[in-house]
Amino acid sequence: MLILQVDPHDPRPAQLAQAVAILAGGGVIAYPTDTVYGLAADPRNAAAIDRLFEAKSRDRGVAVPLIAGSIEQAFAVGAFTDADVRLARAFWPGPLSIIVPASRIISAGVLGPDATVALRVPAHAAARALALAFGCAITATSANQSGTAPASTAEAAAAALAGRIDGVLDAGAAPGGAPSTIVQLTPDGPRLVRAGAIAWERVLKFIQ
Repeated sequence: MLILQVDPHDPRPAQLAQAVAILAGGGVIAYPTDTVYGLAADPRNAAAIDRLFEAKSRDRGVAVPLIAGSIEQAFAVGAFTDADVRLARAFWPGPLSIIVPASRIISAGVLGPDATVALRVPAHAAARALALAFGCAITATSANQSGTAPASTAEAAAAALAGRIDGVLDAGAAPGGAPSTIVQLTPDGPRLVRAGAIAWERVLKFIQ
């Protein structure tokens, strides 16, 4: 397993090049986010998503969230309403995932009900830089086997997934704490899908 060191505040293209090559080849790597370490794979590549599920020993019926390096990159893989855009601009970069209809380029293996996907732009420079360098949003499921605690360090991610993933992008410890809050704006009103780092009351206050 490759351990790739990267500056958490000023990631350089040369530091990210090997990680991008792994993703382009259908591989899976762990990387830091603004909550815990996540697992990156190309969401357009069905074989890469199969590897992701195998690495986590995860039920393939469970949707996989994505992170983007910018709001524009998020728009390329999901269909946002005007209300979704306002919510995204209010809380991104940050730990709020918004469920929207997915682009047809996204593999069915990551999608939720009605071909939807949860998207966010994280408040972590290395995570955003990885997605931007790769040229597409990447998966963001936690770097652990299902049923075990998420990893908040590169060392913990490497230990938990030894022999199961291709590399770890080491940018130091992630902040840890609660996962991202997941919400969906539906015709019947806003819906809290998963409670997390951003209080539901804050979201409701913004959209009311």
